[in-house]
Amino acid sequence: MLIDEFNFTLPKKLIAQTPASPRDSARLLVYDRSNANITDATFRDLPQFLNPKTTLVRNQAKVDKARLIFDNLEVFVLETYNDKTVKAMVRPGKKFKLGQTVELDRDVSAEVVAVDEHGHRTLNFSHSLDDKVFDAHRHTPLPPYIAQDESLANEYQTVYARDLGSKAAPTAGLHFTEKLLGDIAKRWPIVDVTLNVGLGTFAPIDEHNIRHKKLHAETYSISPASAAILNKSSHITAVGTTTVRVLESAFDNGFEALTNRSTDIFIQPDDKLQVVNSLITNFHLPSTSLLMMVAAFTGGDELMSIYQHAITKEYRFYSFGDAMLII
Repeated sequence: MLIDEFNFTLPKKLIAQTPASPRDSARLLVYDRSNANITDATFRDLPQFLNPKTTLVRNQAKVDKARLIFDNLEVFVLETYNDKTVKAMVRPGKKFKLGQTVELDRDVSAEVVAVDEHGHRTLNFSHSLDDKVFDAHRHTPLPPYIAQDESLANEYQTVYARDLGSKAAPTAGLHFTEKLLGDIAKRWPIVDVTLNVGLGTFAPIDEHNIRHKKLHAETYSISPASAAILNKSSHITAVGTTTVRVLESAFDNGFEALTNRSTDIFIQPDDKLQVVNSLITNFHLPSTSLLMMVAAFTGGDELMSIYQHAITKEYRFYSFGDAMLII
């Protein structure tokens, strides 16, 4: 398998800069694997296409305000070791040299105590991370292809987000409204799991990743109540690739309650999915692990044909873009 097989050219105008309003007015491309048929619909039409016996599983991760911006300096918190010590990406790197104490603001400083092979810094802050001195500097980490606009912070959370800790939104879930979820809940079980999305989700992949079928590690959890419902489900519709990652990682002749488990699974086009039958997902960036995972549902060539249809029909792409349902 070649990475280039999952490349495509996307007109810049199709990169969504703002979400659909209301959320469920986004478009929905429905792909039926039984006959290779494509239906162009609207997300609020989703119940018309769900399997009558399905269980809808969603990722309730909530996005942290992990970007700390101080005038011309930026600290992106990747991991928290304690209330003052973090691993972070920094900008500009030349200002954060090993052993230096960087004055971030009048009342806030950070000592650089380590630099790893990726350039990530371990920082000791002068104040606890939950101190109010940071409040004015916290920003939501919108993806780099979206103009940074903190007024969109709430739109970059699902309406059911609960568990803080994610560095990016599980974007397939952004299309749901409370009303749509209420309508679905009258007919189908809805199950919550949690996977905290890391920046590695968007990292470039190479032959090493493909050969070893491993990616960055992310943590996930499944509650006892969720595991019980999953074990009684005969058909599962996953909301987003992050949910697929949880379910395919956790399944071992059934599900059990798990807390803060780690997964580095890399689902590829020729892999047979164990438990997920249908997928709701957004349109992803070229040559990414997310695109390859979706191809496990459709096949690589067919997925590229679907994407070409979406481009021709001018669907909106990426985090704030439109959605696809594979049945």
